[in-house]
Amino acid sequence: MSSSQLAIGRWSCVGHVYSVTAVVAGRRPVFEDPGNAAIVVDGIRAAERAGRSRTMAWVVMPDHLHWLLELRAGVLADCIGQLKSRSGRLVNRRMGWHGSLWQAGYFDHALRREESLVRHARYIAANPVRAGLSQQVGEYPFAWCRWPEG
Repeated sequence: MSSSQLAIGRWSCVGHVYSVTAVVAGRRPVFEDPGNAAIVVDGIRAAERAGRSRTMAWVVMPDHLHWLLELRAGVLADCIGQLKSRSGRLVNRRMGWHGSLWQAGYFDHALRREESLVRHARYIAANPVRAGLSQQVGEYPFAWCRWPEG
């Protein structure tokens, strides 16, 4: 699916919560390297510091990112675009690569009021367990949830 097809019907609204998935070009496991994964985590934190987002959960999997966030300023496409641009530039520099790190576009889902933020956040945080990358939630170093299992 092209990035323009992904954008059809897309809207963003400050104060709404979105679940976003961004995928590495060619599904290369770039984020198996902890230094590369840390760059993405720093980008998520930079978006928060800049006031663009409020994060509920994230996980940096070997070849993609899941991020549950409340949009705090601007539009979602700019927030995600800045994260992908920054992290792509820094990973490429670190690895001596050229070209696009990320696939064009991203997948997003605006959560409706009746959807459980906590349940969705915990589902994201449990991705490494389902993928066999960790034995339990909380042990994978590149996942975070505002509401730990409880």
